[in-house]
Amino acid sequence: MEHYSQTAVAPGQSQTAGGNTGPLVIVTILFFMWGLLTSLNDVLIPHLKAVYTLTYVQAMLVQFCFFGAYFIVSLPAGMLIKKLGYQNGAVAGLTIAAAGCALFYPAATSGYTLFLIAFFVLAGGITILQVAANPYVAVLGDPRTASSRLTLTQAFNSLGTTVAPTLGGMLILGGGVLSSADLARLPAVEQAAYRAKEAASVQGPYLALAAALLVLAILFALARLPKIVDAEQGGSQGGFAEALKHPHLALGVVAIFLYVGGEVSIGSFLINFLGEPHVAALPAETAAHYVSFYWGGAMIGRFIGFAVMRTVSPGKALAFNAAAVIALVLVAIFSSGQLAMWAILAVGLFNSIMFPTIFSMALNKLGPLTGQGSGVLCMAIVGGALVPFAQGYLADTVSLQLSFLVPAACYLFILYFGLKYANMYAEK
Repeated sequence: MEHYSQTAVAPGQSQTAGGNTGPLVIVTILFFMWGLLTSLNDVLIPHLKAVYTLTYVQAMLVQFCFFGAYFIVSLPAGMLIKKLGYQNGAVAGLTIAAAGCALFYPAATSGYTLFLIAFFVLAGGITILQVAANPYVAVLGDPRTASSRLTLTQAFNSLGTTVAPTLGGMLILGGGVLSSADLARLPAVEQAAYRAKEAASVQGPYLALAAALLVLAILFALARLPKIVDAEQGGSQGGFAEALKHPHLALGVVAIFLYVGGEVSIGSFLINFLGEPHVAALPAETAAHYVSFYWGGAMIGRFIGFAVMRTVSPGKALAFNAAAVIALVLVAIFSSGQLAMWAILAVGLFNSIMFPTIFSMALNKLGPLTGQGSGVLCMAIVGGALVPFAQGYLADTVSLQLSFLVPAACYLFILYFGLKYANMYAEK
């Protein structure tokens, strides 16, 4: 998930292009890693649901703990970085994220609750990391090419989200998971042994991720990075309430909440949806490979959107993509087989531009309140914690296929937001 910060390099400081290559490579790897870690949730949710025989609502506690961390940790992360500095803040974020990954090892023998704590710690580290590391993309090189560098690093973020489901499918779901009916037929002792074996399948991959994050923390600590001075060091220009008096920001906060909620919700239910007998009847391991198409579409769509929005207004592009998503989700709900499967996977392609487009439109012409606006928008990422619960409730009480009406409703508001501000940048 992308994250934006309002920052500037300290006056009089510049970096040569050659001196930027190493640090930019490290920062790009960071974007890749948090894309990978976020998208692995889509593999772990059906896995933990099967291992602990959870309802859909209980399984969505994974996303509640993960995206809830964005809401709880965002403001403390800002204060921590003011105290430590951006470089040390990124190191702290990496170390905390590594600790979260390491917690998966004892969680495998301790039950679902410790898994949820591990998700929260991991996401807390990623939140600190995003607040600290994003500004370096703008700082490492010529300000005129900052946008192209941001596109590059976000493409690697999308590459991480694309690789993760396939990787997770092979490493975590490789052994195959018994259905709840098959599991119930086993004697109690064998059930306990099976659950322990399946839970333990996450230990190796997450220990490897913890080690990789620690290596990145060391590299980041040793890298010679430019100092960053907060653009708002001169003092506060107003609070969140003042910023929210701007209607386009207030509506943008709702749009970010619903967009992240819809995107995360669809991703969370994909493996189970593709496993439905009347959709594709795919085993979890195979379905995980197809989830890569969902996130890969977002990566491709980002580059298409970058080209299209040079001539089409962001609001119109946003409205078109939201309408396309609503149509695709409805096709997935009311059809079956390959049509339903590819319709839901194609949603990723149209999701691509939504987060950065809503974000930039919401911050348009906020002036000195831009920082506060950015903070509120980042807190709205909590939609990823709450919307999946609504879909989970519908999946438990009505049906999994009809539960996709929840994200479809979310995109209706994004369609409205895009149309309302279709000519925002044409206004004088």
